[in-house]
Amino acid sequence: MNQGSQTASLILLILPLVLIGFMLWSARRRQRTLADFSASLEVGEEVFTTSGILGRITEIDDDRVRLEVAPGTVLTIDRRAIGAKETPSGDATIDPDGQD
Repeated sequence: MNQGSQTASLILLILPLVLIGFMLWSARRRQRTLADFSASLEVGEEVFTTSGILGRITEIDDDRVRLEVAPGTVLTIDRRAIGAKETPSGDATIDPDGQD
């Protein structure tokens, strides 16, 4: 009986540690994916912002992107606000979070 309760206690101790480890691994993977997506942005691409604005990239700085949303209308936004690239068919590519 004592051996069984020790095993159950050990499982209850290890299970949260495994869960925390999985959550940290998942967060790092998402952060790496977002960094790769942000680094792949190029001038001339049409992109969607996370708030749903569609525009064409006209200039890229270290942490800012200038986005032309209408002829003569340019917005300066944070690079992290770009949510998805538009494909030539008019559909958005899968966003960096892995969701459609």
